[in-house]
Formats: sequence, C-alpha cells, structure tokens
Amino acid sequence: MGNRPDFIIIGAMKCATSTLHEQLALQPGIFMTDLKEPNFFSDDDQYDRGLEYYLSLFAAAKADDLCGESSTHYTKLLTHPKTIARLHQFLPDVKLIYVMRHPIDRLISQYIHQWTECEISVEIDPALDKHPELIDYSLYARQLQPYFDTFGRQRVLPVFFERLLRHPQAELERVCQFIGYDRQPIWDSELNAQNVSSERLRKSLWRDLLVEAPMLKTIRQQLVPKSWREQIKSLWTMKQRPQIDSQRLTALQQVFDRDLAVLGSWLGVELSCDNFKALVSSAAIDWTDS
Repeated sequence: MGNRPDFIIIGAMKCATSTLHEQLALQPGIFMTDLKEPNFFSDDDQYDRGLEYYLSLFAAAKADDLCGESSTHYTKLLTHPKTIARLHQFLPDVKLIYVMRHPIDRLISQYIHQWTECEISVEIDPALDKHPELIDYSLYARQLQPYFDTFGRQRVLPVFFERLLRHPQAELERVCQFIGYDRQPIWDSELNAQNVSSERLRKSLWRDLLVEAPMLKTIRQQLVPKSWREQIKSLWTMKQRPQIDSQRLTALQQVFDRDLAVLGSWLGVELSCDNFKALVSSAAIDWTDS
C-alpha cells in the first residue's frame, strides 16, 4: 500500500508543533508531509477522501525514509471523538509525539489564533464560556488517557514547549531517538518559528485583496510611508495580550491543577500551574513505570 507514517505529532495546538514538524523535515532520511495538518483521522470530510488519498501524502518518500505528519486535531477529542478508533484501525503501531505547554499560555495563544481567524469575536472571558474547547485542549491528561488505553504509554512521547525553546537540539535528539532515527539530527536555528499567533493579522477579505493586488501593492510601497502602513496594519492586530479576569484565572488554575496532578503522577513529578514552566524546562521527563 506504499509508504505510511511511522510517527505522528498529535498536538497540542499552539505548542510549537509546526516548528518541530519543519525541523524534522530538514533531517535527511525523515519525510514529513508538505501538508502540515492533514487531520485525516479526525475530520470527517478528510477521512471521507479515503486511505488512498492519505497515503498519497507520503508518495514522495524514499523507501527507507522515516515518515511522519502533524495534526493537532488528533488531540481535540472533544471535537473529534472518532479520531483514536480510526487511527488505531489503520496504524496500530504508530509512534505518537505530544507537545505540551503551560495550559493557560496555550489557552491564550489559541484564543489569539482563533481571533485572527475570525472564529472568535468576543473578549477572552466571554470566549471561555462560549468556546469550552479553549479549556479542554489544555487538559493534557484528559487528552492522553484514551491514547494510553488504546496504544499504551510506550508509544507516546511527552515533549514540553518550554524545554523545546530552551534546549532545542537536545529535544530534537530525544524525539529522533524515540522515532528510531539512527543519524545525528541538527536543529536549524535560522529557521523561523512557525505559525506564531502574536504576529498574525486578523482576517479581512477586502484588505487582503487590496494588499495583494500587484499594481496597488507597488503604489502602496512607493507612495505610502512605512510608518503609515504600519499604523494601518495595526488595525488588524491585537493591541495587547489578553488578560483573564483574576477570579476566573484562579478557577482555571484549579481546573488545570487537577489535570496536571494526574499528568504529573504519570511523569513521576508533582506538577501544577505554579511550577509547570520551571519543572518541565529544567530536565527532560518521561513516563514512569509505576
């Protein structure tokens, strides 16, 4: 049936999964799909395209390449509950990489992303009521438990955003060891971070038409001062990082702390919102045997 993935980066959303995808794609002997979010096993419209379509994404890989893809929808189980059953039916032995980040930072980054995509139009506090997935996708133990039940812990590698930023080469080596890569990977520090929410502009159809039109683009660049262009650009950017109400923030921390306590028990550490960044960035941690 041709090449198929040996490993998949399954999430979480807004945790540098795109950057990890690109770094792996640079390594000789590793093939990553050009389409970074196939979402084949999660999204019904993609799954309906059939397995031949999915396998075609790996058609350009060499016979001895390690093949991978990245789809953060695979750990959006609240939204895509059929994912794991579909994935296990076709790829029962696949290795899975799950990247995590401080749950509140991840939540805020997702909010910014969906705001720029015009999927959310309200301030962050009402958005938390209207879009429960903002919270759910940061409940890492909840997302992982069904994967453990189906694939076993040994097939899931925990990676942390904060440590990936601080020790990118070491973490890339750790990921490559997990997937069975037998060469020395090299992290490319010149590769820009992918898909950074804070640098994205809010979608606007008429603005994009004006900006991308070749003749208008030339006129704009030649006649409109850069300071004016930047001021106009700011109309579609978020002026400051969203601030969650203090009482709601306390309640969120309690929710996340309960989930992190379970995650920490699997990792052999005591994990909470307060110590998350310091603990996960200080050393590489993996699942305990207990």
